[in-house]
Amino acid sequence: MAECIECGASVSLHDDVEAGEIIDCGTCGSELEVIETDPVTLDTAPELEEDWGE
Repeated sequence: MAECIECGASVSLHDDVEAGEIIDCGTCGSELEVIETDPVTLDTAPELEEDWGE
């Protein structure tokens, strides 16, 4: 289990969660990125940006 940084709700994680994985908070719907796995640290997932072919 980890805590959502947006709403503070408990977020359940599967046993083999990996750093860089994006998960959703079931309470507020925020997308969270797993930063570390021991202990599990979450941060707001980066927004997807368009490169417009550059």
